Amino acid sequence: MRDFPPLPQPADHEGQPRKVGVEIEFGGLNEAEAARLCANHLGGEATQTDSHIWKVNNTRIGTLEVYLDIFLRNATQSKLRDLALDLGREVVPVEIVSEPLERDGLQKLDGLREVLRKAGALGSGAGWTFGFGVHLNVQIASGCDADIVRPLLAYALIEDWMRNANPIDESRRILPFTDPYPTDFVRDLIALGPDAPVSEVRETYLHHNPTRNRGLDMLPIFAERAPERVEAVVSGKLSARPTFHFRLPDCLIDDEDWSLSDEWQRWLIVERVAQDAGVLARLGKAWEDDHGMITISRQSWARRCGEILHEAGLDKAGA
Repeated sequence: MRDFPPLPQPADHEGQPRKVGVEIEFGGLNEAEAARLCANHLGGEATQTDSHIWKVNNTRIGTLEVYLDIFLRNATQSKLRDLALDLGREVVPVEIVSEPLERDGLQKLDGLREVLRKAGALGSGAGWTFGFGVHLNVQIASGCDADIVRPLLAYALIEDWMRNANPIDESRRILPFTDPYPTDFVRDLIALGPDAPVSEVRETYLHHNPTRNRGLDMLPIFAERAPERVEAVVSGKLSARPTFHFRLPDCLIDDEDWSLSDEWQRWLIVERVAQDAGVLARLGKAWEDDHGMITISRQSWARRCGEILHEAGLDKAGA
């Protein structure tokens, strides 16, 4: 079983372990098959609550939701809706959503990942329409500005390196679900700095990113703190919660060498960079030097960023 190293700030402001909710998208299995596998492996009872929605209650990691991941599942049940859902099954993933978990819960969920793989679950690389991902909903360390702004700045500075070091599958590149941050946003974020008020960072973010389709989606955090402001800019349903919504990772569930721990450790790098004020400052200065007034290529910065992280011993999360 793979390890899930602790976060640099493992506890929240009340001294409780920070938790992580996980969303796993995959193909190859339908909702009923996936729900029953969850119950068989983790205990509990699989219950169908709608034609394409299941819940697995009382598992060893709490309640799991299992459903076809499409907006139509929230529509009123009808024969037409169910037909549309069935027709979309070839391109729409089944999704398993966990409750917020501690590290031992992440390990148990990773064990389920292996069970799903052996049963025929398919990941991002199984077809050009399979733009499947893993989403990590990482609880913020506290409501303090720095505990929100610095991880965002760290991610923005190293995103190009992360995408270069672990390229996402081509099927996800052609879909808009995890677009990179615009260069002008990163430039403005650097200008605000790591000690900027969250309110200013929020306005900058909304100006450049009025969408959920980013590798790191900050809208859940901003919506919890200023719901009316976010609703005025972003259309569609938002789940307001104090978590970083890390959407970048692929789901490679059909690869026996892949683990949820691989994606967890990518997030660890973000938080470790955020905790190192010297590295954060160096990255910001080097980013401005590399980009100048215009950005010709993201590749040069990805290489330079990797060199800085390697020199600081932060290019691998480690144990």
